[in-house]
Amino acid sequence: MKKRKIIWYNPKLKKYATELRNNSTKSEIILWLKLKGKQFYGYDFHRQKPIDNYILDFYCHELQLGIEVDGYYHLLIRVQRKDVRKEKRMNSLGVTVLRFSDKEVLKDMENVLRAIEFYILEFERTHP
Repeated sequence: MKKRKIIWYNPKLKKYATELRNNSTKSEIILWLKLKGKQFYGYDFHRQKPIDNYILDFYCHELQLGIEVDGYYHLLIRVQRKDVRKEKRMNSLGVTVLRFSDKEVLKDMENVLRAIEFYILEFERTHP
């Protein structure tokens, strides 16, 4: 059995992550209903998971997969720059990040789930 890689997180983010979980957006709630309880391919996803100095909207340790659901404020240049830094840091820790807009989750859930499914199938194929 392969040992799980532990990724450090800033403990100061724990309280903020709890606040984010308690104030989820509609799109986050809708996606969470599809991912929670190991119902998506049997993988355990967590909401608002602190990793390093960041918080991922959804995270699956076994897949080393983070999922971000971006609202309209992610269209702002300064927020996009933060998103790029966050994604680069996650990648350096071995975490792949899939990004979806609120609109995609609300209006095209089928393709959002298909993209996550594609990642999972590819991960399983390359990590037997």
